[in-house]
Amino acid sequence: YKDLMANNGAAKEVILFAKNRLQKFYNPKMYKAPPKTELSKEDRIFVNNGGTPPPTEAPGGIAGTGISVGLVQLAASTSSSKVAPPPPPETMEAYTKKSEESNGVMAMMDLLVKDLDKEMTEAETEEKVSQEDYEKTMADSAEKRAQDSKSLNDKEAAKADMESSLEGSTDEQKSTAREHMATMKYIQELHAECDWLLQYFDV
Repeated sequence: YKDLMANNGAAKEVILFAKNRLQKFYNPKMYKAPPKTELSKEDRIFVNNGGTPPPTEAPGGIAGTGISVGLVQLAASTSSSKVAPPPPPETMEAYTKKSEESNGVMAMMDLLVKDLDKEMTEAETEEKVSQEDYEKTMADSAEKRAQDSKSLNDKEAAKADMESSLEGSTDEQKSTAREHMATMKYIQELHAECDWLLQYFDV
C-alpha cells in the first residue's frame, strides 16, 4: 500500500510538472512559474551592497525537476543497439501552432491524473477497510482470549475441587479398608473359636 501510494504520488507529480511545462509553451497564461528563492537577511544585505547572490542548489530528482521517484527502469541491452539509426524523415511543413492537439495532450494528462487519483482513492478505501477488519479481528480475538482464560480458571477451580474430593475419598477408602481388615480378622478369630467348639461339642 505504501509503495503504491508513493509511486502513484510521484507519477502524479511528474505528470503535473510536465503539464505545467507544456502550458508554458501552449498556453503561457496558465503556466505557473516556480517560486523564487528567498534570500536570507544577511544575503540581501550582501547583494544590496554590490555582492553576488549565493548560488542556488541544483534541484535533484528526475531531469532536475526536484521530483524523486523510487522507480528504477533498466534498458534491455540488445544486439540491435549497435546498428546505425535510420535516416531522418523528410522535412515537415512550416511550424504552426496546433491548439487542438495541445488540448488533446492536456486532456490525456488530466485523464492520467484522474486515473491515478481514482487508484489512490481505491487503495486508501481498501486499506481503511482492511484496517477496520484487522481491528475487529483483534477485538474478537481479545474477547475470545478473555473467555478462554475465564473458562480455564473455572476448569482449574473445578479440578482443584475434584482433587480435594478425590483425596477425601481416598482417605475414606483407606479407613474403610482398615475397618474391613479388622472385621475380617475378627471373623477369622471367631471362626477359630467356633470351629474348635463345634469340633469338640459332642465330647
